[in-house]
Amino acid sequence: MDNENKSNIENEKWNEEPKDSFVVTHHSILCGGKKISYTATAGRMILKEEIVQKEGDQKNQYEGEKPRAEIFFVAYTLEGVDDPTKRPITFAFNGGPGSASIWIHMGLLGPKRVLLNDDGTPLPPPARLTENEYSVLDMTDLVFIDPIGTGFSRAVKGDKPNDYWGWTKDVESVGDFIRLYISRNQRWGSPKFIAGESYGTTRTTGLSDYLSDKYGMYLNGIVLVSTALDFATLDFNDGNDLPYILYLPSYAATAWYHKKLKAKYQEMPLEKYLEEVRHFAGGEYLQALFNGSRMAEKQIEQVADKTANYIGLTREYVLRANLRVTLPRFSKELLRSERRTVGRYDGRFIGIDRDAAGEEPEDDPAGYEINGTFAGAFNDYICRELGYKTDLPYAFSTDLWKTWSYKEYENKYVQLEEVLRKTMVRNKFMKVWVLNGYYDMATPFYASEYVFSHLQLDPVLQPNLSLTYYEAGHMMYIHKPSLEKFRKDAEFFFENALKT
Repeated sequence: MDNENKSNIENEKWNEEPKDSFVVTHHSILCGGKKISYTATAGRMILKEEIVQKEGDQKNQYEGEKPRAEIFFVAYTLEGVDDPTKRPITFAFNGGPGSASIWIHMGLLGPKRVLLNDDGTPLPPPARLTENEYSVLDMTDLVFIDPIGTGFSRAVKGDKPNDYWGWTKDVESVGDFIRLYISRNQRWGSPKFIAGESYGTTRTTGLSDYLSDKYGMYLNGIVLVSTALDFATLDFNDGNDLPYILYLPSYAATAWYHKKLKAKYQEMPLEKYLEEVRHFAGGEYLQALFNGSRMAEKQIEQVADKTANYIGLTREYVLRANLRVTLPRFSKELLRSERRTVGRYDGRFIGIDRDAAGEEPEDDPAGYEINGTFAGAFNDYICRELGYKTDLPYAFSTDLWKTWSYKEYENKYVQLEEVLRKTMVRNKFMKVWVLNGYYDMATPFYASEYVFSHLQLDPVLQPNLSLTYYEAGHMMYIHKPSLEKFRKDAEFFFENALKT
């Protein structure tokens, strides 16, 4: 470790006397067609908890503060700004639960992005970075947060990390970090945004409520990338027919991409084709699932035939599945004759399994093909370019989702439609931007449409909600044409959200 960085990073013995530690560097890039200069700050900030003791009938006594966790973040701020209240700030993260923020950081919003082929497939290792001319850094300062247990963020010695691995504590810890960052950097007067991806949209929705309710921090807007706000739309549970309906258009898009449809469908433009599939899924197919065994055999066969034609499978397979094809089965069956599978996060990706006769894919090629690319690029970038040096491993993706606590939603699905509606009523200026990928089979676009059409939002607030679509998957930004489209959509969103 060189002397310059050693003075900034004093806490490399994990959890011994935790203290804030930062490294500051200066850079410039071409962004939005112009050159901008910015400051990068990488480091860990200590979250503390008030110690309050109660003795007998006496009132609670404030006894000080106790360090609880070290939150790692990377912040980018535009240089030459005289009045920070004129400069928006956006906090961003990924989901999982258990994912660090490198995807949205190094793929979408940040000043550097991982270099991929234009279709999003990886290049040979080692990973490389390039300037992100599509970054939004010219429009807003950026702060990327790694929740506790991801990235370099850890609970301090003596504290229990799993205390933070659940719905409420996760929102509280990230929200308290945002409040602390805003206060320390004198940004209360700045327009404020939050951007989350996947479970990060779940977190973002909770944060918009938590920050406004606890701290009176009203947001100008939230960005929801690949939405997961209602788990009933995503869970293939016995007795829950909703996912079969809402996944069907994503199956159809994936079959269209891999040219597994009949000519009359294959020749249609994707968006026009999906309009037809939506109409079927929300009409005749929905009715068939609702009626169940009350349907005549001939009707069941007719629906099976249409379903199979729309999603590229055989009529016999759909009938054997009782009209209900789960995602693992679809991913395995679509290209089974070629001994290939299709990706969950992005149906364009193709996997190779050892066993072509199985019921589900061995893994998700849309994940494992790019995981190493992003992880390798970030580890090189954070150390060599931003100068943040540590012996801690960067936990880019963990399996916290397996033990994540939803005790607040015990015996029911996590459903946040009402949380978002109430927040939008409380703050009538907050804009909500929803990004959807047509080939996303983790959080399907039709499920997103279902959720946002069921907010029961008053018509006067409806203009605050906007949905955009991309011909890519869950991480639509790895597809360069979609990244270019995102940049144009982002310009419109921020301009609209900042109107006075």
